[in-house]
Amino acid sequence: MSPTLRKHLALALGVATLLATEVATAVARPAGPSPVERLRQDTEAIHALGVSGVQARVVAPDGRQAVATSGTADLNTGRPVAADGYFRMASTSKTLVAIVVLQLEAEGRLFLDDTVDHWLPGVVRGNGNDGRRITVRQLLQHTSGIHDDLPGYTTPEEYYQQRHDVYEPEQLVARAMAHAPDFAPGGGWAYSNTGYILLDMVIEKATGHPAHREIENRVLRPLGLDRTRWLGTSPTLPRPHARAYQLFGPGSRVDVTDQIPVDHESLSWVTTTRDENDLFRALLSGRLLPARQLAEMKRTVPVSEEVQQLWPGGRYGLGLVERPLSCGGTYWSHEGGDGGYITLNGVTDDGRRSAAVSMSEARGDTPKHILEQENAAGALIDHALCAGGRRGGAGERPLPGQ
Repeated sequence: MSPTLRKHLALALGVATLLATEVATAVARPAGPSPVERLRQDTEAIHALGVSGVQARVVAPDGRQAVATSGTADLNTGRPVAADGYFRMASTSKTLVAIVVLQLEAEGRLFLDDTVDHWLPGVVRGNGNDGRRITVRQLLQHTSGIHDDLPGYTTPEEYYQQRHDVYEPEQLVARAMAHAPDFAPGGGWAYSNTGYILLDMVIEKATGHPAHREIENRVLRPLGLDRTRWLGTSPTLPRPHARAYQLFGPGSRVDVTDQIPVDHESLSWVTTTRDENDLFRALLSGRLLPARQLAEMKRTVPVSEEVQQLWPGGRYGLGLVERPLSCGGTYWSHEGGDGGYITLNGVTDDGRRSAAVSMSEARGDTPKHILEQENAAGALIDHALCAGGRRGGAGERPLPGQ
């Protein structure tokens, strides 16, 4: 997890607003809510936990979309949540990094079983860390054993002190090297942001360009994802966006919108629910990777017991998470959480149906609040993806101007 994925959200005000309209149908309405009604209900349920602002988007196999928002984008003004506002992508950008690595592998420019030391000699050393024993595949899959030690804030005072601190990748890797590995390479699973910092460094060594530039040229531009942007060390987001809030404890909710992500190379991305849906649909439908590389990406291992609490039945591939659906089968995703923004997403195995939900407040003061928020957002994704497998339900209609 990123440091603030463990530090979620708070109480909020606002009225839920459904931005999608339902399709009139000649057949009898089935028992239970339609998919559009369910989306509205699930979005409202997240807001009811105390999350200030929520936006969700579902894309059907024919490309039609349904969008719902709930709450407010600004607790001071009551401004409504934008239907396609920007938010920090956070760890969802790990999927972008993995795509580029696998494209380079398809081109023969690197190999998944290359060692870290082959690309970054001497960088992973000390306290039992040994880059000669760790592979690119293990970095991608969080099985390297490299301990994660990114700076992070746990109190309002730390936020105000640290929010504009800038770190170079080498500084962040050095922090990890001060610790012994969590386990021998390949001997377990532990989420490691440091592993993806090293992957960014490998991409730059293999291509001569920063990882964010390769992502822009290889993924974003070909797909036309012009609302997914790398902000570097800018502490602000493009408009429109909801303010981001962090709940540190009772009576301690802080606007944390203004900050520079700790790892600004990997985590300084913003996106929208529209772009996030388009990205995962393109990936799973085979538009970004050859079949062999996509199959490698989908080869999964179980996640740790700790993360199983958040992702029941979850398994991790190469920058891609596999999770079970209540209606049978599985879906693919990669959630992200940083700086008050928490985002879950999902796409069916064929890439035809997808959903994304962004929450602009992190209830991270207690494990109970974290799990409640995760479960409510996960239920929204599950309901949205399972709706496509049930016959006789109402469909979606595009929004005006969509």
